[in-house]
Amino acid sequence: MQIKRAIDKIPGGMMLVPLFLGALCHTFSPGAGAYFGSFTNGLITGTIPILAIWFFCMGASIKLSATGTVLRKSGTLVVTKIAVARLVAAVASRVLPVNGVEVGFFAGLSTLALVASMDMTNCGLYASIMQQYGSKEEAGAFVLMSLESGPLMTMVIIGTAGIASFEPQVFIGAVLPFIIGFVLGNLDSALREFFTNAVQTLIPFFAFALGNTINLAVIAQTGLLGILLGLMVIIITGIPLILADRLLGGGDGTAGIAASSSAGAAVATPAVIAGMAPQFAPMAPAATALVATSVIVTSILVPVLTALYSRRVKRGQPAAVGADSEIGRGSAAGGQRISERRSAASVSRHSGCAGGDRQSGAEAGPAKKNRSAKGDAVRRKAAPTPKCRRGRFTPGER
Repeated sequence: MQIKRAIDKIPGGMMLVPLFLGALCHTFSPGAGAYFGSFTNGLITGTIPILAIWFFCMGASIKLSATGTVLRKSGTLVVTKIAVARLVAAVASRVLPVNGVEVGFFAGLSTLALVASMDMTNCGLYASIMQQYGSKEEAGAFVLMSLESGPLMTMVIIGTAGIASFEPQVFIGAVLPFIIGFVLGNLDSALREFFTNAVQTLIPFFAFALGNTINLAVIAQTGLLGILLGLMVIIITGIPLILADRLLGGGDGTAGIAASSSAGAAVATPAVIAGMAPQFAPMAPAATALVATSVIVTSILVPVLTALYSRRVKRGQPAAVGADSEIGRGSAAGGQRISERRSAASVSRHSGCAGGDRQSGAEAGPAKKNRSAKGDAVRRKAAPTPKCRRGRFTPGER
C-alpha cells in the first residue's frame, strides 16, 4: 500500500491527516490515553515534549552561512509578515472580545487565532513554489523563515500588543531548545544533517498529539469561518509581502505571494500559548481548528495564485527575448548573405586564372556552368583580372 504517497497528495497531509486522526480519537474516545497509560498515553498527550524536540531539530537545520541575496530576501519577507501580524493583533485586540467571539458565525474567532495563522510562513510550500517560479536564491530564502516556527514570535506579538504578559524566563524557555539546536548545527555539519532529517519525521507525531486536544464538533462549527480566515491570510499578508518584495527585496513580487500562507506548525501554537498563559485555554481548541483549516486553504490557493501572478508579471519578458532573438537571427542571416556575395565576387574575379587544374576546379561548380557567356564578358570588362599565383597570367594578358 502506498499510504505516504496518498497522504502527500493532500496539501499539508503529513500534518493534517494525523491531526484529524487525533481529533477522531479525542471525540469518540476521550479517555483512551488515561485508559492505556504508559507510552500510549505519552503519545496521545505529549504535544509539548514532542514539539520541544521538533523545535530543537528545526534550529539545528538552519545554516548560518547564507548569501547576502538570501538574507536580504528572507529578512524582508520575515520582517514584513511579523509586522503585518503585529498590526492585525493591535486592531483585533480593540475589536474582538478578550475571550474571542462566542456566538454567531464568527464564533471561535480570536486574536490568538488571527496572529497564529498570519505570523508564520509554510517554508516547505514556499521553497517548492519558488524553485519553480523563482531563482535559487529566492527559494533559499526560507532560511530565516524557520525562525518564525514555534510560539516565540506569537508570544512577542501578543505581548507587545498588550494582550498578555509573559515573564522573561518564559520567553527564554520557549526559544532555548531552538538556540541550542542552532548552535550545535552550525558547529558541526554532521550534527546539522543528523537533526535535520528528524524535522519532517516528528511532524506526524506532534500533529496526532495535538489532534487529541480537538473535538470534531469544534472543527464542524468553525469550518466555513476557517475557510474565510485562510482567504484573509492570503489577502492581508499577501499584498504587503508583494510590495515589500518588489520595493525592498529586489524581486518582482512572486516571492511575496508565495510566502502568504499559514504554516503547518502554526496549528500547535494556540495549545502552546495556552500552556504558558492559562487565560488563552478556553479559546485554544477553536483557534487550533481555525488555523488548521487556514493551513489547508492557503496550501491549496497560494501555489495557484503564485503561478497566475508569475505568468502575468513575466508575460512581457518572453516577448522581449523573442524579439531580440528575431533581430539576432535577422542580423546573422544578413551577414551570411553579405558573406556569400563577397565569396561569389571573389570567385568571379579569380575564375579566369590559367593553369589547367586551377581553372577547371574554379569552373567546376554548378553555378559556373549556368552562367551565360554574356554575363561572363560583362564581368571581365567591369573588373580587371588579377594575376594568378606562381607567375601564371590570365588569358587576357597573354
